[in-house]
Amino acid sequence: MPKKLLRVALIGQGFMGRAHSNAYRQAPRFFDLPFEIECRVICGRDAGRLRWTAETWGWKEISTDWEEVASRPDIDLVDIATPNSLHCPIALAAAKAGKMVLCEKPLATSLDDAMRMASAAARTPNMVWFNYRRVPAVAFARQLVESGRLGQIYHYRATYLQEWGPTRPPGNWKLQRAEAGSGVLGDLASHLVDTALWLNGPITSVSALLHTFAPGRDVDDAALFQARFANGSIGTFEATRYATGRRNCNAFEIHGERGMLRFDLEYMNHLEFLDATDPREVRGPRRLLVTDFEHPYAGHFWKPGHLLGYEHTFIAALADFLEAAARGESPQPDFHDGARTQAVLDAAERSAASGTWQEVKAI
Repeated sequence: MPKKLLRVALIGQGFMGRAHSNAYRQAPRFFDLPFEIECRVICGRDAGRLRWTAETWGWKEISTDWEEVASRPDIDLVDIATPNSLHCPIALAAAKAGKMVLCEKPLATSLDDAMRMASAAARTPNMVWFNYRRVPAVAFARQLVESGRLGQIYHYRATYLQEWGPTRPPGNWKLQRAEAGSGVLGDLASHLVDTALWLNGPITSVSALLHTFAPGRDVDDAALFQARFANGSIGTFEATRYATGRRNCNAFEIHGERGMLRFDLEYMNHLEFLDATDPREVRGPRRLLVTDFEHPYAGHFWKPGHLLGYEHTFIAALADFLEAAARGESPQPDFHDGARTQAVLDAAERSAASGTWQEVKAI
């Protein structure tokens, strides 16, 4: 039986545009998708570069007008991979036109915009590209937590460390509040928060510090905050672009009454697990290689022990989205999940400005 054609428009031609383009090309090769994907049009600001991108990744058309693209009748899905300031207007236009909507993180530059987006897209399948949920080791960590292997959770620690803050040219959009909305808080800490909410549940309040090292820069270079979780555990979060020697360390550590988990994206095929119910003389962290057929997502790719990479997280995320969309559903994390993450970031901004603990607004 022929599959329904899904005509895709990708708005954004940078690093994330490449990652998403690869996912559209590769997902049908690893998953039995319910749709036939057609890469119909890619949209961006640089027409010359767009032509090269379209030819390289197999997009049929190019456009520099996102408003026209978002409302085109021959488009079924709009994928947003632009600077953050454009997420809200594009998503609202696409949702109004009845399109499926995918959006890069952070969902928005403010909590109000995130809630508007979640409301507008509620009637159509939607998803935020928090791709690290699809790392097999992270998804397996969730299975261990949900099965009770850690028991009551006491501590959740998360860090996202990069080193490029001192060297990136001032004109980069991620360093401009007008386009990015914030610095590492939205860019890096949003990933930490989404993962924490997924693994450890709601955050109720935060106490935050935001700091900028570069003179004249109007976004945060580093963010630190403490958090209280609804399950009674406490957490710490650190995100920075000034961690000399760390290229892309996205890590978490969870301590519970019955065990411990530790993950670092720079070693993304591994998960450390300690079972505190083992006899003390043999108790210690196990460095698990999470690539077996029994592990989440890994069985869709290579044989056990054959390592996965960054790009596979986008492929798996897209496959999850399309399978849910075929059922008329939105997979997690959808725009409401994105708004919940935005609520934590909003509380962190309010806390840093006031110097006090701030409650996270309920979504």
